[in-house]
Amino acid sequence: MDLVEIAAPEFDVEFEIAYAIANNLTGEPIYRRAACYLHADAAKLLDRAIALAAELGLRLKIFDAFRPVEAQWVLWNHTPNPAFLADPRKGSPHSRGVAIDLTLIDGTGTPLEMGTEFDAFTPDAHHGVTDVSVKAQGNRYLLLGLMMAAGWDFYRNEWWHYQMFDARRYPLISDKELPAGMM
Repeated sequence: MDLVEIAAPEFDVEFEIAYAIANNLTGEPIYRRAACYLHADAAKLLDRAIALAAELGLRLKIFDAFRPVEAQWVLWNHTPNPAFLADPRKGSPHSRGVAIDLTLIDGTGTPLEMGTEFDAFTPDAHHGVTDVSVKAQGNRYLLLGLMMAAGWDFYRNEWWHYQMFDARRYPLISDKELPAGMM
């Protein structure tokens, strides 16, 4: 297992691990321990994105990264919506450690306007929609440009979700495989 913990000082990012708190689509914490991991290959891409954002005076705020298979089942059992959640029988890029959910924040730590909250499972969360403010559209394109320039692919239904292009080649990882479980 090649997971790298995403933490300071190696990674200059902010965290709001959504599934470790009740402020998520289930209304309850899913993780008992807030942690952020990525596969080593994805961590390199994150490093590039951090550097690109820093050039613009911005930082990244991470909502989720590696998500144990068990957590994917909790989400799916709560909201089995394949437009926004990967069916755990097929496997999520998050459960492979090669996907990340994030936003941009300014120098004061204030998130840039994106038009919807994280995990807003509505058409307004899609890339390229024009039903959100022009400011939010521009911020989404800025995040998209930074992440793609760093080597990430995007998911068209979620402005916050990015993954490696070859995500399926990485194995699924269970919470039991972590040195200290998240669930």
